[in-house]
Amino acid sequence: MDGCLEASLSPLSIPEYVLGCSGRRMPLLGFGTAASPPVGSQLTKTAILQAIELGYRHFDTASLYGTEQPLGEAILEAIAVGLIKSRDELFITSKLWCSDAHGELVLPALHRSLKNLRLEYLDLYLIHWPVSSKPGIYEFPIKREDFLAMDFKAVWKAMEDCQRLGLTKSIGVSNFSCKKLGDILAFAKIPPAVNQVELNPLWQQKKLREFCKANGILLTAYAPLGAQGTIWGSNRVLECELLKEIAKQKGKTVAQICLRWAYEQGIGILVKSFNKDRMKSNLEIFNWSLSQEDVKKINDIPQSRLCSGQDYISKYGPFNTTQELWDGEI
Repeated sequence: MDGCLEASLSPLSIPEYVLGCSGRRMPLLGFGTAASPPVGSQLTKTAILQAIELGYRHFDTASLYGTEQPLGEAILEAIAVGLIKSRDELFITSKLWCSDAHGELVLPALHRSLKNLRLEYLDLYLIHWPVSSKPGIYEFPIKREDFLAMDFKAVWKAMEDCQRLGLTKSIGVSNFSCKKLGDILAFAKIPPAVNQVELNPLWQQKKLREFCKANGILLTAYAPLGAQGTIWGSNRVLECELLKEIAKQKGKTVAQICLRWAYEQGIGILVKSFNKDRMKSNLEIFNWSLSQEDVKKINDIPQSRLCSGQDYISKYGPFNTTQELWDGEI
């Protein structure tokens, strides 16, 4: 079954998307938990509880982020205090780190994530990057000599096994180009439901959007506001003069313009703010729309990638250049 947008809104007014293969309903606006530089567990847990209280139901984590444990604690507390009735009301995504991206290590890695989260299943499990690294070493950045070419067939088969076992309801990838997605689709028995990538008005990923749409894969945006405040991010999206102009005309924030634009393109969105006012503001994008003229202006913004992937390039391979990592999609 192909994924499709639900016409009706959930009671919390966050539209949902029905993922292909699993039929799982994914809220199109999710809450990211990656903080760069990292913040303490208590701060993360408090922010997640505030997000649940405001109406967020989709939470994105990863073994690398160190936020699985506070997310798990926040879920238990949210149930205990009555913010939600059960874990089933939430959509939880986590990701397989490079050092676990080996056929025989995928299932143990997922078990570890579930233990950290204190959950019986994930809603979505993603391959974090299309490269493996030396097993047993959990660090970022990865040492250049520790990178290894991923055995896509073995890793994807193990991901499929995770879904068949019911440990995750859906599977997908992150930071995959059209070519790498095509490689997976060539042998996948269960195709990826999602590809999570950098996407915002200044890096619109038009080619990848078309490819994913044609293949029933939901494209989900991280850094939809440019990841300002992170080590690798920038303020260039929020400071874009055209976006400021449209925001002023509509009486909205630049962030809301960016998020609404992504939503109107049929893209899933992950926002990350631990500021309660901004968390609330980021939710207020579903009861208004951009004009055709606004959309055309945004679509004509000059494009450039922010997350170069330089940390995954090594003279020892498998990717010697960013061109190779992204297969020319830069």
